[in-house]
Amino acid sequence: MSDDPDDADGDAGLATKTRTRTQRPPLYKILILNDDYTPMEFVVHVLERFFGLSHAQAFELMLTVHKKGLAVVGVFSFEIAETKVAQVMDFARQHQHPLQCTMEKE
Repeated sequence: MSDDPDDADGDAGLATKTRTRTQRPPLYKILILNDDYTPMEFVVHVLERFFGLSHAQAFELMLTVHKKGLAVVGVFSFEIAETKVAQVMDFARQHQHPLQCTMEKE
């Protein structure tokens, strides 16, 4: 028994373990938007180069962008999505194409 007057119930030294749940970071989807000026083959090249798609996958996704106006290219953590969007936009500007690439929270 403890001499501590605050220890009336006798559970001195008991530590309770609390588990903290780690939350997954929010994910962001990258979207490619259609326009009337960027050549289809350039979009295919961008999808292959920056998103690691095969030529067939990139071609299918490009057709989706062309027909529907936009398509989700991939889902990434914030930093990766932000970097990829910046890379695509810089690459499009360097080649004088108005291709738009954006990201939004999933």
